[in-house]
Amino acid sequence: MRRTPWPRLLLIALVAGGFAFGGLRLAESRGAALLPVPVLSSLVVLVIAAVVLGLGWSVRQFTQGRRPGLDPLLAARTVVLATASAYTGALLTGWYAAHVVLVLGDLEIQARRDLAVSAGAAMLCTVVLAVVGLVVERWCEVPPPDDDEGGRGASAASGSAA
Repeated sequence: MRRTPWPRLLLIALVAGGFAFGGLRLAESRGAALLPVPVLSSLVVLVIAAVVLGLGWSVRQFTQGRRPGLDPLLAARTVVLATASAYTGALLTGWYAAHVVLVLGDLEIQARRDLAVSAGAAMLCTVVLAVVGLVVERWCEVPPPDDDEGGRGASAASGSAA
């Protein structure tokens, strides 16, 4: 399994932000009001990032030989969760960035400033989620086994992260 390239995530964030900006601008032109992003959504994203980081840390400890055993299915699921977190973080970063860009010209209005601050905070949380996903993907990589060591642990670990 290959690592997710960060330029792809950046492109996803830019494309999602462009579409979101167009949709939000259209909605506002038709009379819709944008509301501030709830703090709970930012907290949930951070909790998800913490869970991914915790799972990735246990896989990293195993791959470095500091943990005696690890379920190969858990390691494989951790890689998939990390990849999903990276992509989700990129998409949501674009979404929240569109909110911030949309209200940049109206920051003297308190409601627009509140929206910019809440969306900016949520955007930072989603960037954290994407970065955590990329880091955990890297942690879950297993170096190829040496020819000298054909032990059971090396083959089990390589099967779990592939």
